[in-house]
Amino acid sequence: MAKVANNPDEMSFLDHLEELRWHLIRSVLAIVIIACGAFVMKDFIFDTVIFGPKKMDFPTYKFFCEIATFFGIDSEFCADTLPFTIQNRTMAGQFSAHIWTSIWAGFITAFPYVLWELWRFISPGLHKNERKHSRGFILVASALFFMGVLFGYYVVAPLSINFLGTYQVSKEVLNEIDIGSFIATVRASVIACGIMFELPIIIYFLTKVGLVTPEILRKYRKIALVVVLILSAVITPPDVASQIVVSVPVLILYQISIYISKVVVKNEAKRAKRNAK
Repeated sequence: MAKVANNPDEMSFLDHLEELRWHLIRSVLAIVIIACGAFVMKDFIFDTVIFGPKKMDFPTYKFFCEIATFFGIDSEFCADTLPFTIQNRTMAGQFSAHIWTSIWAGFITAFPYVLWELWRFISPGLHKNERKHSRGFILVASALFFMGVLFGYYVVAPLSINFLGTYQVSKEVLNEIDIGSFIATVRASVIACGIMFELPIIIYFLTKVGLVTPEILRKYRKIALVVVLILSAVITPPDVASQIVVSVPVLILYQISIYISKVVVKNEAKRAKRNAK
């Protein structure tokens, strides 16, 4: 493993590549180790987590059922079961689903460690003050990611499964959903929301490098609203209620990002003023 010099500028390009290689190796190793644990915990991962949104006693369904009952409205959220079955149509389908689900579980769980390895790679190239002000990067980024994961799992995934699993063009067509398709719906909802919730962190770094300013974010707020609605339509069922549910937290994060960008620009201006003296 290449040794890190006191001054990152003294490292050659190959030294940087060697350093990056070891950070990636340790990140992948952490994901694989956790994935092995998830592979062993098959019953919990599939019966409790993956197939949880298929059961009508799922917390999200119970919540919406109670709301519908309170207002005296008949709702599909109060049904006994969802009218579809999950099937496997390929020889290695279940084994393949087991492996890939374990890997994704490893990635989600190991996300803070992967961020830490990434931070260890880029932090030597930052100034002392920049490292000081970015000390909570891993904690904040991890918290936002897991908030997005939980939002995707408890809001987006069950809404998508309930809508798409009960939708029929005709009573002649039965919904017999392939296991890969079902898992992909849950995975896409969780991962997409986890990444979307990283918006404030992304805006922070884009502002630091000068690609984004608060004025730009305010100017293109309407365009951002359209983009958010499009993203919401991609990861949610095509009904207005679900898209609004997803859009609201993203728009709140966008407003927070404007404030973060404003603070970064203000701090950079103060730093430039001190250096000019």
